[in-house]
Amino acid sequence: MSLTLSILDQSSISEGGTAEQGLSQTVELAQLADRLGFKRFWVSEHHDTPTLAGSSPEVLIAHLAAKTNRIKVGSGGVMLPHYSAYKVAENFKVLEGLTPGRIDVGIGRAPGGMPRASYALSDGKPRDVNRYPDQAVELLQYLHDDIPEDHPYGNIKATPVTQTVPDLWMLGSSPSSAALAAELGVPYTFALFINGQGGPSYTQQYLRRFKPSKYYDKPKHSVAVFTICGETMEDAERIASSLDLSMVMLEQGMPSKGTPSPEKAMAYPYSHFERMRVLENRKRMVIGGVDHVEKELHRLAEEYETDEIMLTTIAYDFEDKMNSYKRIAERML
Repeated sequence: MSLTLSILDQSSISEGGTAEQGLSQTVELAQLADRLGFKRFWVSEHHDTPTLAGSSPEVLIAHLAAKTNRIKVGSGGVMLPHYSAYKVAENFKVLEGLTPGRIDVGIGRAPGGMPRASYALSDGKPRDVNRYPDQAVELLQYLHDDIPEDHPYGNIKATPVTQTVPDLWMLGSSPSSAALAAELGVPYTFALFINGQGGPSYTQQYLRRFKPSKYYDKPKHSVAVFTICGETMEDAERIASSLDLSMVMLEQGMPSKGTPSPEKAMAYPYSHFERMRVLENRKRMVIGGVDHVEKELHRLAEEYETDEIMLTTIAYDFEDKMNSYKRIAERML
């Protein structure tokens, strides 16, 4: 089966590194992905998170689109409940006008940070996730210049009025996001790298319940997974040890100065509970040499009934990260 591969980058910062390095590495990785033939390159939104540099995907997308030639660039994703759907539409229509046919707007309802960041984003107002379905509908209407006349802002246009429209993707890691994407008739990405449980059933629910909309006539979906492809299985395990420790530290609220080195990770005195968490978290990852990674990605594609997989890689050494994508591209693209 032909498999399309894309990338989600979180602009991670390694211990001893800086935010400027994390952002410049995202740019370098996007340019590599463009040359290698990956389909999309998405960037994430995280607030008040010292280990991840990407807090404003729209700004980063503009720079990435200008620094690449072919690849589709988008958000993975914009956390819509923080914002006005109208302003998000305008941001992405400007991006689409600058690089027609190359922009994706991926949306989600997660906070992307701790509660204090959510309050800061809304100037102290509570974050109303219950409005998310209505916001998603409004965003579609604004993007397509399709606001009904009886809407409170009837006949308003999200400018610029462009000849092409960004593709909207709904991102999620729960059955409710899959159900909403199906109900609205929009593309859907399951975040396996966030939730290692239930993904195939949620995706099947999306496919079964999909209602064609005026914007998308058939379902379109993908799955995003942590992926590390080493020169050998042992090399991949060495690289992945940094991610293992990062996730254990995050889950326990331990202070972090960035992705730890493999040397630090392999010397860490894991408790029995922490080792169990590492094993559980590995359900969200594909780790190995190129033969194993290729086999597992095709297995995931069959399990999720999709022809597109989005890879996300976090490594201490940027060269390890680049080489992981190169190995996969040389084998599969």
